[in-house]
Amino acid sequence: MPDMPPSRPFRVIVVDDDEDIRGLIVGQLAQDHYEVEAAGSLAELRGLMAAGAVDLIVLDLNLPDGDGLSLCRELRGQGNGVQIIMVTARGSAIDRVLGLELGADDYLTKPFEPRELLVRVRNLLRRSRSEEPARQKTARIARFGSWRLDLFQRRLIASDERLIMLSSAEFRLLSRFIEEPNVVLSREALVPERRATAAFDRSIDLQVSRLRQKLADSPGGDGLILTVRGEGYVLASSVTYE
Repeated sequence: MPDMPPSRPFRVIVVDDDEDIRGLIVGQLAQDHYEVEAAGSLAELRGLMAAGAVDLIVLDLNLPDGDGLSLCRELRGQGNGVQIIMVTARGSAIDRVLGLELGADDYLTKPFEPRELLVRVRNLLRRSRSEEPARQKTARIARFGSWRLDLFQRRLIASDERLIMLSSAEFRLLSRFIEEPNVVLSREALVPERRATAAFDRSIDLQVSRLRQKLADSPGGDGLILTVRGEGYVLASSVTYE
């Protein structure tokens, strides 16, 4: 069973109610080999976000079913650290400052040069990936789904503050998933110290099963660790650190 690559392509969602502008931005970003998807409304964006982790959103402020500023406030209030570039026809300094105060990472006013947007996307994604290891080393809490993992005391904290104790093997296994969320990990990658025999070691599957049972003890937890037949397992969630 071959090892999977250490990281996945960046996933970017372009949100704009103008189909021509959406197409222009998507085409520009796709040339840089990002996984790019498009949405024409907040409802479509929410559906795409529910399908998996998102690294960056190119977000128009004026949408048919809501305001991009409100969405930005909502995401930051939930602790979602997705990178956000606001793109709008509004040109006032007040709108720009408000967007940044609500948690946007960058701001572009229409009309703009597509290559300028591409440079800003590259810079934000490069920064987010370079900062992630530092957050992992210094953080005490890792958030994923409705759970928090205390990295110091090696215990799970449910959304209702219940404490779930983990065995040493379960903690090591969950830590590997958290290090590479949304990446399919083979048995060898999950338990590198047993690489020589991991492909045939069914005790790893048993450990994953036990971990799944503990995670299922919270809303939405039963779908956090998925099996990819013939390849391994994946933690289907974004991870943030505190």
